[in-house]
Amino acid sequence: MNKNDLISAVADASGLSKSDATKAVEAVFDSVTGALAKGDEVRLVGFGTFSVAKRKASTGRNPRTGEPMSIKASSQPKFKAGKGLKDAVN
Repeated sequence: MNKNDLISAVADASGLSKSDATKAVEAVFDSVTGALAKGDEVRLVGFGTFSVAKRKASTGRNPRTGEPMSIKASSQPKFKAGKGLKDAVN
């Protein structure tokens, strides 16, 4: 399922027009992205938790030349599925 499929599914399930469903899906994505950018956590009970994981700086190797290179510290988005989602999949 891609974004357009998700928008169509939301429109069908909620009775919203496709443009209203697009606005709703975009608003959810923007809200989650904004919260994660601030370093907050987004918990959706029964679905899962979006959070930000900090990765330390490290040294890696360039796969082509084999020479060492530094990898700078970064923040990575993370998702942990909740019990309701796990149960629905299994």
